[in-house]
Amino acid sequence: NQTAINEFILLGFSYGLQVQILLYVVFLLTYTVTITENAIIIFVVKRNHHLQKPMYYFLGNLSFLEIWYISVTLPRLLFGFWSQSMTISFSSCMMQLYFFISLMCTECVLLAVMAYDRYLAVCHPLRYPAIMTHKLCFQLSILSWAGGFSISLVKVSFISRLTFCGPQVINHFFCDISPVLNLSCTDMSLAETVDFALALAILLVPLLVIVFSYCCILSAILYIPSAQGRRKAFSTCTSHFTVVTIFFSATLFMYARPRRIHPFNLNKIVSVFYAVFTPALNPLIYCLRNKEVKESLRK
Repeated sequence: NQTAINEFILLGFSYGLQVQILLYVVFLLTYTVTITENAIIIFVVKRNHHLQKPMYYFLGNLSFLEIWYISVTLPRLLFGFWSQSMTISFSSCMMQLYFFISLMCTECVLLAVMAYDRYLAVCHPLRYPAIMTHKLCFQLSILSWAGGFSISLVKVSFISRLTFCGPQVINHFFCDISPVLNLSCTDMSLAETVDFALALAILLVPLLVIVFSYCCILSAILYIPSAQGRRKAFSTCTSHFTVVTIFFSATLFMYARPRRIHPFNLNKIVSVFYAVFTPALNPLIYCLRNKEVKESLRK
């Protein structure tokens, strides 16, 4: 006999007390630094008139997204370290899953929009101000957020219809798709197929836009006669290219593959990288390689 369950137990990081204290301190510092970094970028972009450009408008969107992205998972993990209680209700689990996937999908589209912005700036510099208007920037940002949250709604709606029976332990530190799906005691083939198809779409379509944009950018840069001009043109793209490489490497590994290939402990390690440390790295990458942002921060 199988009884449907209405709450889960997040296994998290089941190590000794000393290791858990160390992890608590590391995650707490990471969370604090991430919120501070991204809030500072939003503040600097809003307060400085010379940063009122499309590139920085999208960077402000990305920083706003990263604040919520890390806040979906890390506060509950920190609370679990403190209280030693890692239970989560079914509705809370689905809510966490929905917002986490929504923000991840939004970031995929937003990074593609930022690549398109760099393509216009490098390949069509004279037409760039006329094309990338404030209205278009706003429309592209709305498209990113609406697209991400809509796709996630479809994915989670199929998962939430499944019946979950025991064991109720999720071998993860938050409600992610793969560990939740593997607790289902009913046929999950449809939910898994829908999830896999939408994951490929939301990852590969933006990735193709990014690859196409950078191929055009590289081609345009090679036609610049001076080495200094080539360096200056490419320097406007290196920060974004670094962020794209880190983000898509981890997300393709986690979501664009069949569900039962890698052990969950490896999944947890990769998840820590893209769900916890990447939001902290992105502001540093953009600030350290961007002269205008560094000058604004100094002022």
